[in-house]
Order: sequence, then C-alpha cells, then structure tokens
Amino acid sequence: MILADDEAMIRAGVRAILAKAPDIEVVAEASDGNEAVAAVRRHQPDVALLDIQMPRLDGIAAAAQIRRETSGTAVIMLTTFGEDDFIAGALQEGASGFLLKAGDPRELIAGVHAVAAGGAYLSQKVAARVVAGLRMGRAAGTSRYPIEQLTEREHEVLALLGTGLSNVEIAARLHLVEGTVKAHVSAILGKLGVRNRVEAAIAAHEAGLTGRST
Repeated sequence: MILADDEAMIRAGVRAILAKAPDIEVVAEASDGNEAVAAVRRHQPDVALLDIQMPRLDGIAAAAQIRRETSGTAVIMLTTFGEDDFIAGALQEGASGFLLKAGDPRELIAGVHAVAAGGAYLSQKVAARVVAGLRMGRAAGTSRYPIEQLTEREHEVLALLGTGLSNVEIAARLHLVEGTVKAHVSAILGKLGVRNRVEAAIAAHEAGLTGRST
C-alpha cells in the first residue's frame, strides 16, 4: 500500500501502526496528491491511504485520478473531525473506506485489511457523523434508504457488508458460495439505489444493522 499525508509526523505514526500487521507493507509515502498518484502508477498497490486535505492536489482529486487510471487500487480516506463536507466528495469519487486520524489504531489495521480484501470500511465515529448528517431534517425513525424492500437474507448480507467484510468473508459467515453473495450485493445496491459498497455500508449503519451482525 501507499501512504499519503502532507505531515511527516502523521505519516510516521500511521506507518508505525501498520508495521504491527505483518501482512501490510507500505511501499511508498507521499506528501501531496500528485506524489500519491505517481506512487500508485509506479507501485500499483492494493490500497492507497490518502489524507483528504493535501497541497497541490487534495485527496479527493487524487482519488478521482487513481480511480480513472487503475481499477486495482482501492482508496481509503484519512479524515479529521470537521471535514464532513469532504466525505461526501470522497464518496462520489469511489473511496472504499474512511478513517479518523485520531481514531483507534486497531481500526486503521482493520480498515486496510477490509478494503484490501474487497470490502468497504467506515470508522465507527465517521459512520455516526455521516448518518447523523443524513438524518438532519428528517422525521425520527425515517430513512432515505428503502431497507424494507430487502429480503431477510439481503438484510443479513447488508449487515455484514456494513462491518467491512468482503464477499468471500460474507460467504464463509453465511455458509454461501461467493457467487450467491455477489448476486445478493448487486440486488442490495439496486434496491437501495446506492452506487457502491461504501454507500451500502452507510445504509446499514443508518438502519442499525451493523450492531446486530456479530
């Protein structure tokens, strides 16, 4: 994976945390979005961990460029409190995960593992903020997602998807074949009217399904 942040101390701290996971290798660091895009071109990593706000080219613009140039690199955004508006932009550019810089180190490792395996990962605090923002202006107990259209099995798949599990992991958990899970995920995206796994994960958090998935 590659790591991009304009603050050297942040990069050092994140790298030290990731070093505790023997199966995660940071192959390059970048101090701005342009360097991050160049590093992805050079190394073709499974994951790019990008700070949302960076000089020259910010993380959102870098994510968009990475998405255009390669389908093999998933993007996780590093965010801080107060950057909620940027999260919406990153969602539109296909980010697969969101983590708080000041979050639990275990979430950082779990997020990288989840996204590298093809899942989507939302820090619990980021998820809570996104869901709170979506609920503003709506009556209590209502949702913008038609969760009621899902079958019982699709509810189960969505709950596990919301915790960051990949299709392979969901299949193992529910004793299904991977192809069946893929079909369920496709149906879920269509019924909920969402574009990707991250938006589906947000729907799962908003519906309170993730708390019942373990």
